[in-house]
Amino acid sequence: MAYFVEEYWVSEGDGITRDDRRGCKYAAYVPDPLASRMFTLEGEVAADVADAEAAILRLNAEASSLVNTEAIARLLLRAEAVASSRIEGLQVGARRLLRVEAAREFEGRSGTDVTAEEVLGNIDAMAAALDSADSGEAVTAETILGIHERLLADTDLAKYGGRVREVQNWIGGSSYNPCSAAFVPPPPPEVPALLEDLALFCNDDSLPAVAQAAVAHAQFETIHPFVDGNGRTGRALVHLILRRRGLAPRVVPPVSLVLATLAIDYVAALTAYRHEGDASSPDALKGTNRWIALFAGSCTRSVRDAGEFELRVRGIQDTWRERLGTLRRNSTADLLLEALPGTPIVTVKGAATLLGRSFRAANLAIEELVNAGALRQVTVGRRNRAFEAIEVIEAFADFERRLVSPSGGHANVSADATRSGPA
Repeated sequence: MAYFVEEYWVSEGDGITRDDRRGCKYAAYVPDPLASRMFTLEGEVAADVADAEAAILRLNAEASSLVNTEAIARLLLRAEAVASSRIEGLQVGARRLLRVEAAREFEGRSGTDVTAEEVLGNIDAMAAALDSADSGEAVTAETILGIHERLLADTDLAKYGGRVREVQNWIGGSSYNPCSAAFVPPPPPEVPALLEDLALFCNDDSLPAVAQAAVAHAQFETIHPFVDGNGRTGRALVHLILRRRGLAPRVVPPVSLVLATLAIDYVAALTAYRHEGDASSPDALKGTNRWIALFAGSCTRSVRDAGEFELRVRGIQDTWRERLGTLRRNSTADLLLEALPGTPIVTVKGAATLLGRSFRAANLAIEELVNAGALRQVTVGRRNRAFEAIEVIEAFADFERRLVSPSGGHANVSADATRSGPA
């Protein structure tokens, strides 16, 4: 049974307005556990889920024929992480992000661009989620904590990384109290057990993979187990499940890029998922199906757009090959050309490491690609020399703009815009 717990907020006198400083009664929501819950998919929703799974499988099957699947997968992962961060209000351009990432090779995490570093942390967390799935180990609460710890590493909130919250948080309303909040997650004592239950559900293969990922994401956002970073961790969890179930062994579709355009529908569907009472009630079943349908449709669209983006990148590579003339198969220049979509800004040292070739061979290959107009020299960090594939970066930026803002404006929906009481 899902239920609300009535609590009382004791004000500590902080805040500017009288409303900010007041105490109040509020209702915290405690969801049904998932591990023993039965789910029934409506006919059309089941069809939406089947379409989404077929699309994801097709994307991965077609990707297997590419010379460098890893490069496309890495670029899509970066796009997904950027979109997930943008949902939480972390805005950073593609070129800026890539240059900060390249500068790490020389300077480590300098902290001079906090926003870019946070987005890079999101990429690291999503990659860690995929690595966890590839390991074949069962998903545990510790798995989720580890993803969150990776996400907040090297940020001002690092001390909260991998730690379940011990304070009440809420979404919307005032920064000082939950009196006018749009949603109040479970009280802190309820969180550890709910997180353990969620982990058990992530290992249960009873539901189709897309439906399982949808429910896991909605439940995680409902629990909101952390002080910060909930939205991004919840989206990384989607990647973990799709990879663990074998649906996306090579390429995970950028679902967050699509969800970022659906602010009103996203919030409304999550709200419908949060039923009160028996999980088998008509309202509960209807709300759960509404959320799964939205998620499945977002998966299908993300696959379509990822496929179109892949074709554009391959077209860019074909143009480079025409400019270069005949390239010897498996030459350093040939390998670098294939790798550039996943690493659009590269250093000589980085290219040598990536390709497993000597510094001299990597340097000569880069010169060859510069002469062909595929690369151009830029400066990253403190006067460090790097080379960028401007056409890939522009395609990457266009891809994000088209998906995140198909009508010309950004529809921001934040699952991370939480407030919490004093730690």
